[in-house]
Amino acid sequence: MQENRKDIGDFDKVLDTLYGKPGTPERSEFRREAYSYCVGSIIHDARKREKMTQQELAERVGTTKSYISRIETGNVEPSAGLFLNILSTLGLSIVSPIR
Repeated sequence: MQENRKDIGDFDKVLDTLYGKPGTPERSEFRREAYSYCVGSIIHDARKREKMTQQELAERVGTTKSYISRIETGNVEPSAGLFLNILSTLGLSIVSPIR
């Protein structure tokens, strides 16, 4: 039996209320922060799976431990080159969906 939940709504409406409509500076900033957080989480999880410390990853990709930490916490976005180097070092790759 399906329950009629009145407390569940449209997530886009929630985002519109909190961060403005798509295309507004506030919504764009929210998307950028959310993207940075997700990228950081992916890198953190992959690094842990590889049993690698932040220091080890930093040394392998030519940066500092503190910079890796800032990437993993979503406080900074790595350049495209560094991002691809990190992915490769962690055994990850970007796969384009088949269209």
